[in-house]
Amino acid sequence: MIFFKILALALMATTFALPAAADEKLNVVASFSILGDFAKTIGGEHIQLQTIVGPDSDAHVYEPKPSDAIATAKADIVLVNGLMFEGFLARLIDASRTSAIVVEASKGAALIEDNDEHHHHHHDHDEDAPHMTAFNPHAWHSVGNAKIYVKNITDAFCKADEKNCPSYQENATAYLAKLDALDLDIRKTIALIPDNRRVFVVAHNSFFYFERNYGVTFLSPSGVSTESEASAADMANVVREITDKQAIAIFAENISNSRLVEQIAAETGLKLGGTLYSDALSKPDGKAATYLDMMRSNLALISKAAHAL
Repeated sequence: MIFFKILALALMATTFALPAAADEKLNVVASFSILGDFAKTIGGEHIQLQTIVGPDSDAHVYEPKPSDAIATAKADIVLVNGLMFEGFLARLIDASRTSAIVVEASKGAALIEDNDEHHHHHHDHDEDAPHMTAFNPHAWHSVGNAKIYVKNITDAFCKADEKNCPSYQENATAYLAKLDALDLDIRKTIALIPDNRRVFVVAHNSFFYFERNYGVTFLSPSGVSTESEASAADMANVVREITDKQAIAIFAENISNSRLVEQIAAETGLKLGGTLYSDALSKPDGKAATYLDMMRSNLALISKAAHAL
């Protein structure tokens, strides 16, 4: 609660100092880096973008800053994943007193139910808040779902800024063609992997949508949130699954400490296949500075591990 009092004071201190639509750009706040990339691609020069949870950062455990509340207060549109992915967001929006349109980018996506109690997603550390969601929130790992995100963002930009709608729609059309090409490349690459070389291990359940759409399997000792720590029983279960399903490699994730996967690798003899990008992009000079780069980087590592001797 102390944090939100600080937010309120920061907002009061800046309320009368904020410029009034100086450049008339659409003021957009994205909750995390992948949404930020979608927004930048669609909005181009017509938006002013700020992303709350940046590259290589974990939205599951992010603690917002007063500057986040100030940015949210000034926003015309706030883009969120939804599905309780951003546990901090509801309180941040309340504290900011924003009048922005809040757009749930995952709305209408083909979602995966997650009914295992261990895999439920915790929300904002509030004892009175609902602690579970019925869906895995990492829907962007399906390119088909990414196209839904793009449509929702484009529609929101057009509604808020009709004058520049043709530009948003043109950018979206070009981007959707790139997403179609990406989806085809993923399917072609996975089709070349033998069926008995398609089981991998990751730290938390962030790749279920990739698994469903593209015919690979990801085992994990943790739930959909990095907040949920793997117990001894979870570790034993995943070690057993690794043996039963003949997993061939284990990957670290860019948002997580690699200690857990290194422990599993040591216990099972699995090879470390590198670092996958799960819930965040890389920094601009990294391998996954955009969504397209992220998906291609992940695909290259998966393919390399699958074909390794």
